[in-house]
Amino acid sequence: MMDELEQKLAQMIVVGFRGLALDADNPVVADVAERGVGGVVIFSRDMVLDSPVRNVASPMQLRALCAALQAQARTPLLITIDQEGGRVARLDEQRGFPPTVSAQALGEQDDPAHTYAAAAALARTLAAAGVNHNLAPVVDLNLNLEGPAIGKLGRSFSADPAAVVAHARAFIDAHHAQGITTTIKHFPGHGSARGDTHKGLVDVTDTWQPQELAPYRALIATGVVDTVMSAHVFNARLDPHYPATLSPAMLTGLLRGELGFTGVIMTDDMGMKAITAHYGFAEAVVQAVVAGADMLTFGNNLEYDPAVAARAIAILRQAVAGGVLSEQRIDASVARILALKGVRG
Repeated sequence: MMDELEQKLAQMIVVGFRGLALDADNPVVADVAERGVGGVVIFSRDMVLDSPVRNVASPMQLRALCAALQAQARTPLLITIDQEGGRVARLDEQRGFPPTVSAQALGEQDDPAHTYAAAAALARTLAAAGVNHNLAPVVDLNLNLEGPAIGKLGRSFSADPAAVVAHARAFIDAHHAQGITTTIKHFPGHGSARGDTHKGLVDVTDTWQPQELAPYRALIATGVVDTVMSAHVFNARLDPHYPATLSPAMLTGLLRGELGFTGVIMTDDMGMKAITAHYGFAEAVVQAVVAGADMLTFGNNLEYDPAVAARAIAILRQAVAGGVLSEQRIDASVARILALKGVRG
């Protein structure tokens, strides 16, 4: 039986899982029903198995899966997905979903009303499926057209901060109108990067520009931002010691302090090589929370570990018991998470 602290810590975990349906022996059932994790992440492909089958087969199947997940949850579950449009769309035409448009294509058309319409159609697809949180829009500036993670994939609206703000705002507003919360990413800016954090440490010290913060500053000031996702990029100009996900200077000092963000800070996938190749699991999990993260994402799709949520909860519990993290710090994260979900604490 989970004690009260473990239940709080579980709310800070977003976990990926295998399966098109929720069989009783699926490890995610214990994660949701017994541990009470805060969220899950839906993928269409299984990267470890190199299989096109993971969580999505058809609109009807996905709706049933999401309903089954919510039925197991004691606290409403954040069911998340990367549905940016274009190349990054887990719900695609092959699986019976409507076509989508990339952020770059929308930015090139440069009509925020058109972006709103495209995002509204996308959000309606999510709402019909029972997915309540989109890990989008990308607000990285398109500063490196050859960047393997952003530029080459058409994931950025523009190199112009004002255009990014206008289109991201339209994207967010369209989702909110459908009852879908969103994430802006990848803080403090991935658009100038030459590398891909899925594959290893990416150092943007020499390429990053202060204007990459402009979309965050402007959107946060409007009050529409639900969550901000941290990048695993290393930027010695902002922190000479840690990548953003593990950086108190960037997450607490810059994002919370200077930019005034009061919502949920969510990490990018903690299974990416930028983290796993340089930090031990326990060290990374604890340091992300020390840095200021509220929700730790374990996509469980670069390596697969059915016990990853249980391991992370146990490590955080030990950190609280050892005085590395205070229970007040945990309470602050949980309050933000429950507010995001519209749950009274």
